[in-house]
Amino acid sequence: MCYKAIFSDIDGTFLNSQHQMLPGTMKIVREAAAREVPFVLVSARMPAAMRPFLQKVGVVMPLVSYSGALVLLADGTRVHSCPMEAGLALEVTERIKKICSMAVVNLYADDSWYAEDVEHPAVQHETVITGVKAQQVDFSTLLRQGTTPHKMLCMCEPGTCAGLAKKLQQAFPMLTIVQSSDILLEIMAGNVSKAAGISVLLAHLKLRPADIVAFGDNYNDLEMIEYAGCGVAMGNAVEKIKAVADQVTASNDEEGIYKFFNRHQR
Repeated sequence: MCYKAIFSDIDGTFLNSQHQMLPGTMKIVREAAAREVPFVLVSARMPAAMRPFLQKVGVVMPLVSYSGALVLLADGTRVHSCPMEAGLALEVTERIKKICSMAVVNLYADDSWYAEDVEHPAVQHETVITGVKAQQVDFSTLLRQGTTPHKMLCMCEPGTCAGLAKKLQQAFPMLTIVQSSDILLEIMAGNVSKAAGISVLLAHLKLRPADIVAFGDNYNDLEMIEYAGCGVAMGNAVEKIKAVADQVTASNDEEGIYKFFNRHQR
């Protein structure tokens, strides 16, 4: 394992399509820990939806959450936080409702997840996937009280996500707006990206981009794949990610991360 740090997206990359860790992936994480090589999960997820995977493997590692808006060291120390301004977040929520009334909006701040209808099927589905429960609140009240979200998540119907993203980006050019799947749209403060979050962590680790390998599969992994010394697209990745990757490995259902390292260690 010649890399000094490993960075991996979670959904569609670190986990298989059933949202489970496969044995080979777990083996790579443990081997990295034994060699004191950080294996860092980089995700749009909140920290509480990331830690259980490392706990299951039995390791403690840094986290890059909310697609780079919040970066934590292995001991939980916050080294980077870039939330949205509360007033702007309120404007965005109101605009989303006007553009696409069927979209389900979620707000995330630190390790809290807020929704206006926690019983909505889309929210319940996210609960099953992440193992975290949302708190039911009125967004207007929450944001007027000064809560500054690290991320907004729009759950959309298939086929509407890209159009909503385009309209929101035109209305709010100062924000970072990316698709993380065909039905999920992530909205963060400007200049937030997985690559930016990784760069903060590398400064603390005293490492260079050339020292790392990064794995991803979807649109919000683009900057990370380009930033890493070796950017690796999963076999199930969207074509845009494969086009910029240095290498393409097997899919997340075929132990893509494990097969990459197994191939390079021979």
